[in-house]
Amino acid sequence: MGWLWAIIVGFVLGLLAKAIIPGKQHSPLWLTTIFGIIGAIVGNALARAFGIDETAGIDWGRHALQLAAAVVIVFIGDMAYMATLGKRKQRT
Repeated sequence: MGWLWAIIVGFVLGLLAKAIIPGKQHSPLWLTTIFGIIGAIVGNALARAFGIDETAGIDWGRHALQLAAAVVIVFIGDMAYMATLGKRKQRT
C-alpha cells in the first residue's frame, strides 16, 4: 500500500508543480509522476532537517516543502528531458 500511496502523491505533486511552472512542460505524465515522487522524498528530508516532519494536525510546512521541491525537480527534469529529446531529434 505504501508504493501505491507514493505513486498517488507523486502524481498529484507532479501535476501541481506543472501547473505552477509557467509555460509548457514537455515531459510525459509517467516522468512527471516520478519527478513528483522524488519531490516528496526531498521535501520530507528537508522537513526532517528543519524539525517540522512530525507536528500535531496537518503538516502544512512539510507539504509546502514537498511542493517546492517538486516544482524545482519538475523544472530541472523537464529541461533535461528536452535536452535529451532535442539531441535525439538532431541525430535523425
